[in-house]
Amino acid sequence: MLNINTIGVVGAGQMGRGIAQVAAANGFRVLIYDAVPGAAARGLSTIAQALGKLVSKGKLSDADRAVTLERLSACDELSGFSQVDLAVEAATENAQVKHKIFADLDRVCPPAAILASNTSSISITGLAAATNRPQQVIGMHFMNPVPVMKLVEVIRGLPTNDSTYESVMQVSAKLGKTTVTSRDIPGFIVNRILMPMVNEACFALYEGIATAADIDQGCILGLNHPMGPLALMDLIGLDTTLYILEVLHRELGDDKYRPCPLLRQYVAAGWLGRKSGRGFFAYSDV
Repeated sequence: MLNINTIGVVGAGQMGRGIAQVAAANGFRVLIYDAVPGAAARGLSTIAQALGKLVSKGKLSDADRAVTLERLSACDELSGFSQVDLAVEAATENAQVKHKIFADLDRVCPPAAILASNTSSISITGLAAATNRPQQVIGMHFMNPVPVMKLVEVIRGLPTNDSTYESVMQVSAKLGKTTVTSRDIPGFIVNRILMPMVNEACFALYEGIATAADIDQGCILGLNHPMGPLALMDLIGLDTTLYILEVLHRELGDDKYRPCPLLRQYVAAGWLGRKSGRGFFAYSDV
């Protein structure tokens, strides 16, 4: 089992920042890289603001905030991952993009390093095939928002060896997460169940069954969900939701995963949810 001290995170978006923040807060040295110039540095600034809010609420001490930030660094080039023990890819949910990242990680990371993906639907076995170390490739699907949600889905590809799996389980425990293990089947556990539900909520809106507010209120109060399905899609990102449904529909061949036409229309309009300021609901804090 590999002794992991340094974690590299690819992607400084919401998921990448959350993974980096949690890893640094739990004692790991963390490097953040993003292909967009300046994004990694901006990601560090956003993490600092998030930690500052925790301090102001009395949930974190100034000393712990300072120590956490000291463990975080931004990389301008992926070559900065030459000393990482574990690389976690948290880029956009696009298979072509992820395959290239894994090929690049394989080239720059130490031979013993584990390469993990935060993908919510894409084949881990396929990503492993882009590398020369398929036995050291695994899925670590964190839930959004990472600092709050306790779950990590661990996905073993066909070649993933026991040492890689055990190392990732140990890291997840150090991060304070609870793990579940899934076969490498599209959607894994959570999204295999979640996506048909949120897609059906979109169909309910599309068919005029009820307003967006009433659909969500019905699920919150009638199903005891903490958040309505349409607001949840806005949080995930409607483009990401659409991509996951397309993967499920294509790979499993079942029409129950067919994306709602209204979802496609919203994505085409650029109404992507919270990150764009508008999805099924409007947001002013963008």
